[in-house]
Amino acid sequence: MVKTTRHRAVMTPVTGHLVDWRKKMSDHIAYALLVYTALQIFVTIGALKSHGSSLLPYLALIILVIAIIPACRRFEARWNRLTDEQAHDPGMAPYYRRDRLVLWAMAIGLPFVLTGLFKGLALIFA
Repeated sequence: MVKTTRHRAVMTPVTGHLVDWRKKMSDHIAYALLVYTALQIFVTIGALKSHGSSLLPYLALIILVIAIIPACRRFEARWNRLTDEQAHDPGMAPYYRRDRLVLWAMAIGLPFVLTGLFKGLALIFA
């Protein structure tokens, strides 16, 4: 049975399933934001415990939250601009995989990199 959505139903020749790259990317963005937030809290709490009363971990948390939202919006906006034909085109798979990899690399790596940078700055200015 074919699932109906507001988009035109197109079957991919390889798997025979409906693929909407817009929805798939939107789902990954939502999950990446959850993972990012959890990691950021974990990393920041660790930095707070090791540096006592320094305000730098809080600054890192604010900057990271402010920075990730526009980046995710750009990802989602780029995929939402696709036409119905493009959204179901199997030829978009390499672009989807590339953007998915960048998204997850940012979501997992950014909390560690920037918190490390702020911890380094705290050591320099302490």
